[in-house]
Amino acid sequence: MIAEMLKPIEILLVEDNLGDIRLTQDALTNGKVRNNLHVVRDGVEAMDFLFKRGEFKNAIRPDLILLDLNLPKKDGREVLNEIKNDEILKTIPVVILTVSKAEEDILKAYNLHANCYITKPLNLSQFIEVVKAIECFWLTIVKLPPK
Repeated sequence: MIAEMLKPIEILLVEDNLGDIRLTQDALTNGKVRNNLHVVRDGVEAMDFLFKRGEFKNAIRPDLILLDLNLPKKDGREVLNEIKNDEILKTIPVVILTVSKAEEDILKAYNLHANCYITKPLNLSQFIEVVKAIECFWLTIVKLPPK
């Protein structure tokens, strides 16, 4: 039991914007919860990571996925749909973290069973605060499903 509590939380960040990747890394590095942040830059890499294909054959199943919607190769909506329709992956919480405020994107994400939808603030300090709030809620308050 104690060993489980000491294990870091595995987070998969699916994001193509290098600035947002760096800000997320900084916010989580300085956070309160031990975590391992894995980063992929497009939807195809995300699915390869989750299904442990190619260069990701030794990938660790994430406890939480932070997913941008607007990705190259395969967009976040397609990735979310694949995750939530897979018997093994569907229990991984997926937090949509995107710039889109469009009602149709929000509705579609929830219809695809996103666990949470957050619009990225454009202000850098607010972005870091949002990531810290995600960490606080999803990694300290919420009980994540077992692997």
